[in-house]
Amino acid sequence: MGVSTTTLDGVAEIVVDAPPVNALTVAGWYELADALLAAGRDPGVGAVVLRAEGRGFNAGVDIKEMQSTEGHAALVGANRGCYAAFAAVYDCEVPVVAAVHGFCLGGGVGLVGNADIVIASQDAYFGLPEVDRGALGAATHLARLVPQHLMRAMVYTCRNVTAGELHRHGSVLEVVPPDELRAKAMEVAGGIAAKDRYVIRRAKESLNGIDPIDVKRSYRYEQGFTFELNLTGAGDEHRDAFVAKGAE
Repeated sequence: MGVSTTTLDGVAEIVVDAPPVNALTVAGWYELADALLAAGRDPGVGAVVLRAEGRGFNAGVDIKEMQSTEGHAALVGANRGCYAAFAAVYDCEVPVVAAVHGFCLGGGVGLVGNADIVIASQDAYFGLPEVDRGALGAATHLARLVPQHLMRAMVYTCRNVTAGELHRHGSVLEVVPPDELRAKAMEVAGGIAAKDRYVIRRAKESLNGIDPIDVKRSYRYEQGFTFELNLTGAGDEHRDAFVAKGAE
């Protein structure tokens, strides 16, 4: 369980396995960030595949950890951990291929939105339930996956979109049967890793350099509103309701 990395033929495969729903603890977000940055620094790596085991790709932060921790340490830790992990996808020195199955919610959207390429299984769906959890964030990354008006509707209503919808928007490269997801992601990453490593790394650096949005600053701005919601009590109210519902 946790985060593991294996490397084969120039492709680093980073796998998240945190049952039951891959909702990461504070430590888990930092572990993932470290794995991504380490893979990018490895001169033998030409591309990264980021995927998960279990029922879905990622369910965001571990709200139970947040609500069971005294004070604000877990909230601050989750915000900083998510920031580190999302930034690590973006800053990884080689292209990151996200292989998404099942649910990709909250923090999962932050990871996928910063990935270079997205491959999804037919059962994959994406969403930001933050408003229903008394928080905000990752609209920065959702806006890289869907058009502006759909992004706003998804934030306000907490509705989800399917892999097929994102494929039609061009943000998911391919949609495949679940049992073909890993193989397709490894195939795409392998094609990248087979190219000149120096050139690919400069390509990643150059594409980040011409990005019209500073994703790290934009996301940090969003996080400020999560802290405001927490100060007013709205954050705890919604998180407590979520934990209580899960205990029913």
